[in-house]
This record gives sequence, structure tokens and C-alpha cells, in this order.
Amino acid sequence: MIEALSSDNLPAPRFRYSPLVKAGPFFKTAGMIALDKDSGALEVGGTGAETDKILDNLINAMPDFELSLSDLVSATIYTTNFGEFPAINAAWERVFTADVQPPARTSVGVQALPLGATVEIEFMFYKE
Repeated sequence: MIEALSSDNLPAPRFRYSPLVKAGPFFKTAGMIALDKDSGALEVGGTGAETDKILDNLINAMPDFELSLSDLVSATIYTTNFGEFPAINAAWERVFTADVQPPARTSVGVQALPLGATVEIEFMFYKE
């Protein structure tokens, strides 16, 4: 059974999709861009600031689904500018410190992302 889930701690979708679905022990987010949950505005400040916002939004919503970073299996990062990848990695490493095992990760360069974002990340969790 597939169940659509939502959280008041995530920005509301701008289009028709489920922010998170649960299928058995797997939880899969839709691609997340750096939207402010209250205003819906895209985070300003560039690629690093956008990545920080995405990770903050994820971390703030995880308790609503009884998930933690230790349940995170994989992440796929999409970016419009690989030249800014050091900023993405810096934001990533602020969350995935030596004490937190990082998930498997794939990075993909794309021509454009929704709403002019420079970074979009989707996440998959596993929790029985």
C-alpha cells in the first residue's frame, strides 16, 4: 500500500504532487527545492543557502514521520551549476558530520529547475 504523507513543517506544494510517500518500509520525498515553509518564497543567497534550506526543511519535518538521519538511505542532488558544487558539499557536511553516517548520494547536472532554483534534492528513507 502506498500512502501520501504531508507535514506542516514542509513548504506546501506549488503543484499537484505528494511531498512524501510511504510504501512499506520505504519513505520517498518529492524533489525538494529551497522554499520557505511560511512564505513559499525561494531562498536567496545562492546555491549554498538553497542547499542549507533544503536540508533544514527536511530535518524539521523528519520527526513528523518518526524518521531520523540514520534512516536516510539515499539522496539525489540536481544542480544547474556544478561550478557551485563546493557550496553544496559545505552545506551537506554541516549536516553529515563525522558523527552522522551519510546516505548514498548521486549528483546530476541539469539545465533548469522549478521556480529558478539552482538545487533540488530528493531523499529516500528506510524504516520498518
